[in-house]
Amino acid sequence: MQRFEPVVRESTPSIIAGKLRTAIGRGQIPPGAQLGEAELAKELGVSRGPLREAMQRLTQEGLLISIRNRGLFVITMTNEEVRDMYVARTAVERAASELILQQDGKDVAAKLLQVVKAMKKAADKGDLDAMSEADMEYHATLVAAAESTRLKRMHNTLLTETRMCLTALEKKYPDPHTRVAEHHAIAEALGEGDVERVGKLLISHMEDALERLTGGGETTQQETQAASA
Repeated sequence: MQRFEPVVRESTPSIIAGKLRTAIGRGQIPPGAQLGEAELAKELGVSRGPLREAMQRLTQEGLLISIRNRGLFVITMTNEEVRDMYVARTAVERAASELILQQDGKDVAAKLLQVVKAMKKAADKGDLDAMSEADMEYHATLVAAAESTRLKRMHNTLLTETRMCLTALEKKYPDPHTRVAEHHAIAEALGEGDVERVGKLLISHMEDALERLTGGGETTQQETQAASA
C-alpha cells in the first residue's frame, strides 16, 4: 500500500514561466513591452538557457509574440482578442462545472462562497485591487476543483490574459457589489447541483464583463496599456 504521493518537482523553466506570467498579468511587464533576455536573466538570477525555455512556453501560450529581427514582446489585446478569450473562458469554466457536478458541488460551492466573502469585504472598502485578486482566485478555484490537468492548464493562460484586462474592467462597474452578486449566484447554483443554471449564469457573467470592456468600440489594447502603466 502506497502511503505517500510522489513529490513533484517543478522545473526551473516552469518556475520562471510562472513568475513572468504573473508579472505580465499584473502589468509589471506591460502590454507591448519588449523582454530583454540579459536584463531578465540578471533580475531573476537565472541563466539564459532556462529563461529562453520559459519565454518559449509563454510564446506558445500566446502571451508573448516574436517579431523577426526585433525580439520578444508582451501581447496587446484588441477587442476581438478579448472577445475570443472570454469565449474560451466560458467554455473551460462550464466544462469544469459539469465535471464538478458529476460528483458533488456542495464542497466546491462552500470554498467559492468563502472567496465571495473576501470579494464583498473588498467591495465594502472600495479596494478594487483586492477585489480583482479575489475574483481571480474564485475562477481559479472553480476550475482547479474539476481536477482536470488540461482544463487547468488552459485556464491559467486565459486568467493571465483576463488579469491584463481587470484594471480596465473594474473601472466599468459603478457599484463593485454587482460583481459580488454575480459570483455569489454562480456558487449558490453549483451548491444546488443545478448544472443548467450554472451554465446560464457563467455565460451571463462573461457576456456582461465582455460588454463592459468592449462596449462603444474603443480599443481594449489602449485601455489595457493605460491601466497597466
